[in-house]
Amino acid sequence: MESLGHVKPQSLRFEQPLPLKSGAQLPSYELVYETYGRLNADKSNAVLVCHALNASHHLAGTYEGQDKSEGWWDNLIGPGKPLDTDKFFVIGVNNLGSCFGSTGPMHSNPVTGRIYGADFPVVTVQDWVDAQARLLDHLGIGQLAAVLGGSLGGMQALDWSLRYADRLRHCIAIATAPNLSAQNIAFNEVARRAIITDPDFHGGHFYEHGVVPKRGLRVARMIGHITYLSDDVMEQKFGRELRATELGYSTQDIEFQIESYLRYQGDKFSDYFDANTYLLITRALDYFDPALEHGGDLSRTFASARCKYLLASFTTDWRFAPARSREIVKALLDNKLDVSYAEIDAPHGHDAFLLEDPRYHGVLRAYFKRIAGELT
Repeated sequence: MESLGHVKPQSLRFEQPLPLKSGAQLPSYELVYETYGRLNADKSNAVLVCHALNASHHLAGTYEGQDKSEGWWDNLIGPGKPLDTDKFFVIGVNNLGSCFGSTGPMHSNPVTGRIYGADFPVVTVQDWVDAQARLLDHLGIGQLAAVLGGSLGGMQALDWSLRYADRLRHCIAIATAPNLSAQNIAFNEVARRAIITDPDFHGGHFYEHGVVPKRGLRVARMIGHITYLSDDVMEQKFGRELRATELGYSTQDIEFQIESYLRYQGDKFSDYFDANTYLLITRALDYFDPALEHGGDLSRTFASARCKYLLASFTTDWRFAPARSREIVKALLDNKLDVSYAEIDAPHGHDAFLLEDPRYHGVLRAYFKRIAGELT
Protein backbone atom coordinates (compact mmCIF):
# COMPACT_ATOMS: atom_id res chain seq x y z
CA MET A 1 0.00 0.00 0.00
CA GLU A 2 1.28 3.43 -0.94
CA SER A 3 1.74 6.41 1.29
CA LEU A 4 0.05 9.70 0.52
CA GLY A 5 3.48 11.32 0.57
CA HIS A 6 3.80 14.96 1.58
CA VAL A 7 0.60 16.82 2.41
CA LYS A 8 -0.14 20.43 3.32
CA PRO A 9 -2.69 21.83 5.76
CA GLN A 10 -5.10 24.54 4.66
CA SER A 11 -6.93 27.15 6.68
CA LEU A 12 -10.22 28.97 6.33
CA ARG A 13 -11.34 32.03 8.24
CA PHE A 14 -14.97 32.62 9.17
CA GLU A 15 -16.12 36.14 10.01
CA GLN A 16 -19.70 35.11 10.75
CA PRO A 17 -20.07 34.50 14.50
CA LEU A 18 -20.56 30.90 15.63
CA PRO A 19 -23.26 30.49 18.31
CA LEU A 20 -22.19 27.97 20.95
CA LYS A 21 -24.30 25.59 22.99
CA SER A 22 -23.27 27.40 26.18
CA GLY A 23 -24.99 30.56 24.98
CA ALA A 24 -21.68 32.28 24.19
CA GLN A 25 -20.38 32.78 20.67
CA LEU A 26 -17.12 33.00 18.79
CA PRO A 27 -17.14 36.33 16.94
CA SER A 28 -14.78 35.03 14.27
CA TYR A 29 -12.57 31.97 13.99
CA GLU A 30 -10.25 29.96 11.80
CA LEU A 31 -10.35 26.26 11.00
CA VAL A 32 -7.28 24.32 9.88
CA TYR A 33 -7.94 21.24 7.77
CA GLU A 34 -6.39 18.75 5.34
CA THR A 35 -7.85 16.88 2.40
CA TYR A 36 -6.67 13.76 0.59
CA GLY A 37 -7.83 12.25 -2.68
CA ARG A 38 -10.13 13.94 -5.19
CA LEU A 39 -13.72 15.03 -4.93
CA ASN A 40 -15.72 13.35 -7.68
CA ALA A 41 -17.95 15.20 -10.15
CA ASP A 42 -21.14 15.02 -8.10
CA LYS A 43 -19.30 15.48 -4.79
CA SER A 44 -20.67 12.20 -3.44
CA ASN A 45 -17.40 10.59 -2.29
CA ALA A 46 -16.46 12.87 0.63
CA VAL A 47 -15.62 11.31 4.01
CA LEU A 48 -15.21 13.49 7.08
CA VAL A 49 -12.87 12.11 9.75
CA CYS A 50 -13.28 13.54 13.26
CA HIS A 51 -10.36 13.49 15.68
CA ALA A 52 -10.07 12.50 19.32
CA LEU A 53 -8.61 14.31 22.33
CA ASN A 54 -4.96 14.95 21.50
CA ALA A 55 -5.08 14.47 17.71
CA SER A 56 -5.63 16.99 14.91
CA HIS A 57 -6.51 17.54 11.27
CA HIS A 58 -3.32 15.73 10.21
CA LEU A 59 -4.78 12.30 9.50
CA ALA A 60 -2.35 10.85 6.99
CA GLY A 61 0.74 11.51 4.91
CA THR A 62 3.82 13.41 6.05
CA TYR A 63 5.05 17.00 6.21
CA GLU A 64 7.97 17.88 4.00
CA GLY A 65 11.17 18.45 5.94
CA GLN A 66 9.81 16.97 9.17
CA ASP A 67 10.88 13.59 10.53
CA LYS A 68 8.27 11.34 12.13
CA SER A 69 5.42 13.50 10.87
CA GLU A 70 3.03 10.75 9.79
CA GLY A 71 -0.62 11.54 10.32
CA TRP A 72 -2.20 9.89 13.34
CA TRP A 73 -4.37 7.55 11.21
CA ASP A 74 -1.84 6.98 8.43
CA ASN A 75 -2.20 3.20 8.74
CA LEU A 76 -5.88 3.51 7.79
CA ILE A 77 -6.03 6.32 5.21
CA GLY A 78 -4.26 6.42 1.85
CA PRO A 79 -4.07 4.75 -1.57
CA GLY A 80 -5.14 1.11 -1.27
CA LYS A 81 -5.72 1.38 2.49
CA PRO A 82 -9.07 0.63 4.17
CA LEU A 83 -10.17 4.24 3.65
CA ASP A 84 -8.87 4.39 0.09
CA THR A 85 -8.00 7.87 -1.14
CA ASP A 86 -8.10 6.59 -4.72
CA LYS A 87 -11.86 6.27 -4.19
CA PHE A 88 -12.72 8.80 -1.50
CA PHE A 89 -12.10 12.48 -0.80
CA VAL A 90 -11.09 12.52 2.86
CA ILE A 91 -11.34 15.62 5.06
CA GLY A 92 -9.75 16.13 8.48
CA VAL A 93 -10.67 19.25 10.49
CA ASN A 94 -8.89 20.56 13.57
CA ASN A 95 -11.50 21.32 16.21
CA LEU A 96 -12.04 24.74 17.75
CA GLY A 97 -10.23 25.08 21.08
CA SER A 98 -7.39 22.88 19.88
CA CYS A 99 -3.73 23.83 19.95
CA PHE A 100 -2.95 22.65 16.41
CA GLY A 101 -3.97 25.65 14.36
CA SER A 102 -7.71 26.23 14.62
CA THR A 103 -8.80 29.11 16.85
CA GLY A 104 -8.22 28.24 20.48
CA PRO A 105 -7.00 29.55 23.85
CA MET A 106 -3.56 30.45 22.46
CA HIS A 107 -5.05 32.87 19.92
CA SER A 108 -6.11 36.51 20.31
CA ASN A 109 -9.66 37.45 21.11
CA PRO A 110 -10.66 39.82 18.26
CA VAL A 111 -12.89 41.78 20.65
CA THR A 112 -10.24 42.51 23.32
CA GLY A 113 -7.01 42.02 21.38
CA ARG A 114 -5.69 39.85 24.23
CA ILE A 115 -4.83 36.15 24.21
CA TYR A 116 -7.96 34.19 25.11
CA GLY A 117 -6.33 31.89 27.66
CA ALA A 118 -8.91 30.73 30.19
CA ASP A 119 -11.45 33.14 28.66
CA PHE A 120 -11.87 30.99 25.55
CA PRO A 121 -15.51 29.87 25.62
CA VAL A 122 -16.40 26.31 26.52
CA VAL A 123 -16.98 24.27 23.37
CA THR A 124 -19.00 21.09 22.93
CA VAL A 125 -19.19 18.24 20.44
CA GLN A 126 -22.22 19.99 18.93
CA ASP A 127 -20.21 23.20 18.42
CA TRP A 128 -17.46 21.29 16.63
CA VAL A 129 -19.97 19.60 14.35
CA ASP A 130 -21.59 22.95 13.53
CA ALA A 131 -18.19 24.39 12.61
CA GLN A 132 -17.40 21.34 10.47
CA ALA A 133 -20.72 21.76 8.67
CA ARG A 134 -19.80 25.35 7.81
CA LEU A 135 -16.49 24.19 6.37
CA LEU A 136 -18.28 21.62 4.22
CA ASP A 137 -20.63 24.36 3.01
CA HIS A 138 -17.57 26.28 1.87
CA LEU A 139 -16.28 23.20 0.04
CA GLY A 140 -19.65 22.82 -1.67
CA ILE A 141 -20.33 19.40 -0.12
CA GLY A 142 -24.01 19.00 0.63
CA GLN A 143 -23.95 15.36 1.70
CA LEU A 144 -21.11 13.17 2.96
CA ALA A 145 -20.60 9.57 1.98
CA ALA A 146 -19.61 8.97 5.60
CA VAL A 147 -18.49 10.51 8.86
CA LEU A 148 -15.84 8.46 10.67
CA GLY A 149 -14.38 8.87 14.13
CA GLY A 150 -12.90 6.98 17.06
CA SER A 151 -13.40 7.74 20.76
CA LEU A 152 -14.31 11.44 21.01
CA GLY A 153 -14.28 11.44 17.20
CA GLY A 154 -16.95 8.73 17.32
CA MET A 155 -19.11 11.00 19.46
CA GLN A 156 -18.84 13.66 16.76
CA ALA A 157 -19.83 11.09 14.11
CA LEU A 158 -22.90 10.16 16.18
CA ASP A 159 -23.81 13.82 16.61
CA TRP A 160 -23.58 14.32 12.85
CA SER A 161 -26.10 11.51 12.35
CA LEU A 162 -28.50 13.08 14.83
CA ARG A 163 -28.30 16.80 14.07
CA TYR A 164 -27.46 16.73 10.35
CA ALA A 165 -29.34 13.57 9.48
CA ASP A 166 -29.72 14.44 5.79
CA ARG A 167 -26.06 15.34 5.30
CA LEU A 168 -24.45 11.89 5.66
CA ARG A 169 -25.21 8.45 4.29
CA HIS A 170 -23.07 6.45 6.72
CA CYS A 171 -21.93 6.96 10.32
CA ILE A 172 -18.88 4.98 11.45
CA ALA A 173 -18.29 5.25 15.20
CA ILE A 174 -15.34 3.34 16.67
CA ALA A 175 -14.56 2.70 20.36
CA THR A 176 -17.04 5.28 21.54
CA ALA A 177 -20.01 5.72 23.88
CA PRO A 178 -23.37 7.52 24.06
CA ASN A 179 -22.02 9.45 27.06
CA LEU A 180 -19.25 9.18 29.63
CA SER A 181 -19.64 7.02 32.69
CA ALA A 182 -19.13 8.52 36.14
CA GLN A 183 -15.74 6.77 36.28
CA ASN A 184 -14.68 8.41 33.01
CA ILE A 185 -15.72 11.84 34.23
CA ALA A 186 -13.78 11.15 37.43
CA PHE A 187 -10.59 10.37 35.49
CA ASN A 188 -11.01 13.59 33.51
CA GLU A 189 -11.53 15.63 36.66
CA VAL A 190 -8.39 14.27 38.35
CA ALA A 191 -6.40 15.14 35.22
CA ARG A 192 -7.89 18.65 35.14
CA ARG A 193 -7.11 19.22 38.81
CA ALA A 194 -3.49 18.23 38.19
CA ILE A 195 -3.30 21.06 35.63
CA ILE A 196 -5.34 23.66 37.51
CA THR A 197 -3.34 23.20 40.74
CA ASP A 198 0.02 23.53 39.00
CA PRO A 199 1.54 26.82 40.30
CA ASP A 200 2.47 27.71 36.71
CA PHE A 201 -1.17 27.55 35.55
CA HIS A 202 -2.02 31.08 36.78
CA GLY A 203 -5.76 30.56 36.39
CA GLY A 204 -5.29 29.67 32.73
CA HIS A 205 -3.43 32.88 31.83
CA PHE A 206 0.04 31.37 32.02
CA TYR A 207 0.94 32.72 28.56
CA GLU A 208 1.20 36.21 30.06
CA HIS A 209 3.71 34.89 32.59
CA GLY A 210 5.93 33.18 30.03
CA VAL A 211 5.53 29.76 31.66
CA VAL A 212 3.81 26.44 30.90
CA PRO A 213 2.14 24.26 33.59
CA LYS A 214 4.21 21.26 32.56
CA ARG A 215 3.98 19.44 35.87
CA GLY A 216 0.20 19.36 35.65
CA LEU A 217 0.22 18.38 32.00
CA ARG A 218 2.62 15.52 32.72
CA VAL A 219 0.39 14.08 35.44
CA ALA A 220 -2.74 14.57 33.32
CA ARG A 221 -1.17 12.65 30.46
CA MET A 222 0.03 9.88 32.75
CA ILE A 223 -3.48 9.43 34.13
CA GLY A 224 -5.01 9.44 30.67
CA HIS A 225 -2.44 7.09 29.20
CA ILE A 226 -3.10 4.47 31.88
CA THR A 227 -6.76 4.41 30.86
CA TYR A 228 -5.95 3.99 27.14
CA LEU A 229 -4.01 0.74 27.67
CA SER A 230 -5.26 -2.65 28.77
CA ASP A 231 -3.86 -4.48 31.79
CA ASP A 232 -2.68 -7.26 29.44
CA VAL A 233 -0.66 -4.85 27.29
CA MET A 234 0.92 -3.17 30.30
CA GLU A 235 1.81 -6.55 31.77
CA GLN A 236 3.24 -7.79 28.48
CA LYS A 237 5.29 -4.66 27.81
CA PHE A 238 6.52 -3.93 31.31
CA GLY A 239 5.29 -6.35 33.95
CA ARG A 240 7.21 -5.69 37.16
CA GLU A 241 10.49 -5.12 35.33
CA LEU A 242 12.88 -2.91 37.24
CA ARG A 243 14.72 0.00 35.73
CA ALA A 244 17.89 -0.95 37.59
CA THR A 245 19.22 -4.39 38.49
CA GLU A 246 17.78 -4.28 42.00
CA LEU A 247 15.37 -2.28 44.16
CA GLY A 248 16.60 1.12 45.29
CA TYR A 249 14.14 1.43 48.18
CA SER A 250 13.18 4.99 47.27
CA THR A 251 9.73 6.57 47.43
CA GLN A 252 10.63 9.27 44.87
CA ASP A 253 12.98 7.77 42.30
CA ILE A 254 11.87 5.67 39.33
CA GLU A 255 12.00 1.99 40.26
CA PHE A 256 9.88 0.18 37.65
CA GLN A 257 9.98 0.39 33.85
CA ILE A 258 6.27 1.26 33.73
CA GLU A 259 7.04 4.35 35.81
CA SER A 260 9.77 5.36 33.38
CA TYR A 261 7.42 4.86 30.42
CA LEU A 262 4.64 6.97 31.94
CA ARG A 263 7.03 9.78 32.79
CA TYR A 264 8.36 9.71 29.22
CA GLN A 265 4.81 9.98 27.87
CA GLY A 266 4.06 12.83 30.26
CA ASP A 267 7.24 14.73 29.36
CA LYS A 268 6.58 14.38 25.63
CA PHE A 269 2.96 15.51 25.96
CA SER A 270 3.82 18.58 28.04
CA ASP A 271 6.15 19.79 25.28
CA TYR A 272 3.45 20.08 22.62
CA PHE A 273 -0.03 20.21 24.17
CA ASP A 274 -1.80 23.24 25.60
CA ALA A 275 -3.17 23.09 29.14
CA ASN A 276 -6.31 25.11 28.42
CA THR A 277 -7.01 22.92 25.40
CA TYR A 278 -6.83 19.85 27.61
CA LEU A 279 -9.39 21.34 29.98
CA LEU A 280 -11.71 22.30 27.11
CA ILE A 281 -11.61 18.97 25.32
CA THR A 282 -12.09 16.82 28.42
CA ARG A 283 -15.10 18.99 29.31
CA ALA A 284 -16.53 18.44 25.83
CA LEU A 285 -16.21 14.71 26.51
CA ASP A 286 -18.00 15.09 29.84
CA TYR A 287 -20.87 17.12 28.38
CA PHE A 288 -21.67 14.84 25.44
CA ASP A 289 -25.02 13.21 26.18
CA PRO A 290 -27.48 13.44 23.27
CA ALA A 291 -30.10 11.41 25.15
CA LEU A 292 -30.32 14.08 27.87
CA GLU A 293 -32.83 16.05 25.77
CA HIS A 294 -34.94 12.89 25.45
CA GLY A 295 -35.19 12.01 29.13
CA GLY A 296 -32.19 9.72 28.89
CA ASP A 297 -33.97 7.48 26.37
CA LEU A 298 -31.37 6.53 23.75
CA SER A 299 -33.94 4.86 21.49
CA ARG A 300 -35.97 8.08 21.29
CA THR A 301 -32.74 9.98 20.67
CA PHE A 302 -32.06 8.06 17.45
CA ALA A 303 -35.66 8.19 16.20
CA SER A 304 -34.78 10.97 13.76
CA ALA A 305 -31.63 9.29 12.38
CA ARG A 306 -31.68 8.23 8.73
CA CYS A 307 -28.18 7.05 7.78
CA LYS A 308 -26.60 3.59 7.93
CA TYR A 309 -24.26 2.77 10.79
CA LEU A 310 -21.14 0.80 11.55
CA LEU A 311 -20.02 0.54 15.17
CA ALA A 312 -16.91 -1.25 16.35
CA SER A 313 -15.54 -1.86 19.84
CA PHE A 314 -12.61 -3.74 21.37
CA THR A 315 -12.87 -6.39 24.07
CA THR A 316 -10.10 -4.98 26.28
CA ASP A 317 -11.20 -1.33 26.02
CA TRP A 318 -12.33 -0.64 29.57
CA ARG A 319 -12.62 3.12 29.13
CA PHE A 320 -15.14 2.82 26.26
CA ALA A 321 -16.24 -0.75 26.84
CA PRO A 322 -18.11 -2.82 24.22
CA ALA A 323 -21.23 -2.62 26.39
CA ARG A 324 -21.41 1.12 25.64
CA SER A 325 -21.35 0.48 21.88
CA ARG A 326 -24.02 -2.18 22.31
CA GLU A 327 -26.25 0.42 23.97
CA ILE A 328 -26.06 2.45 20.77
CA VAL A 329 -26.61 -0.62 18.59
CA LYS A 330 -29.78 -1.49 20.55
CA ALA A 331 -31.13 2.04 20.15
CA LEU A 332 -30.48 1.90 16.41
CA LEU A 333 -32.17 -1.49 16.09
CA ASP A 334 -35.13 -0.23 18.11
CA ASN A 335 -35.58 2.31 15.31
CA LYS A 336 -35.16 -0.37 12.60
CA LEU A 337 -32.07 1.36 11.22
CA ASP A 338 -29.41 -0.34 9.08
CA VAL A 339 -26.60 -1.11 11.54
CA SER A 340 -23.50 -3.30 11.48
CA TYR A 341 -21.53 -4.04 14.65
CA ALA A 342 -18.10 -5.57 15.17
CA GLU A 343 -16.72 -6.48 18.59
CA ILE A 344 -13.05 -7.16 18.02
CA ASP A 345 -10.97 -9.35 20.32
CA ALA A 346 -7.87 -7.17 20.54
CA PRO A 347 -5.42 -6.90 23.47
CA HIS A 348 -4.56 -3.21 23.12
CA GLY A 349 -7.25 -1.48 25.17
CA HIS A 350 -8.76 1.82 24.02
CA ASP A 351 -5.73 2.59 21.84
CA ALA A 352 -6.71 -0.32 19.58
CA PHE A 353 -8.71 2.04 17.35
CA LEU A 354 -5.45 3.73 16.35
CA LEU A 355 -3.53 0.54 15.59
CA GLU A 356 -3.21 -1.72 12.56
CA ASP A 357 -5.11 -4.78 13.74
CA PRO A 358 -5.89 -6.96 10.67
CA ARG A 359 -9.40 -7.90 11.88
CA TYR A 360 -10.29 -4.29 12.67
CA HIS A 361 -8.91 -3.00 9.39
CA GLY A 362 -10.65 -5.84 7.59
CA VAL A 363 -14.00 -4.65 8.95
CA LEU A 364 -13.37 -1.08 7.87
CA ARG A 365 -12.04 -2.10 4.46
CA ALA A 366 -15.16 -4.18 3.78
CA TYR A 367 -17.47 -1.39 4.94
CA PHE A 368 -15.79 1.29 2.85
CA LYS A 369 -15.89 -1.09 -0.13
CA ARG A 370 -19.64 -1.22 0.42
CA ILE A 371 -19.83 2.57 0.47
CA ALA A 372 -17.68 2.83 -2.67
CA GLY A 373 -20.09 0.49 -4.42
CA GLU A 374 -22.92 2.97 -3.74
CA LEU A 375 -21.12 5.88 -5.38
CA THR A 376 -22.51 7.09 -8.68
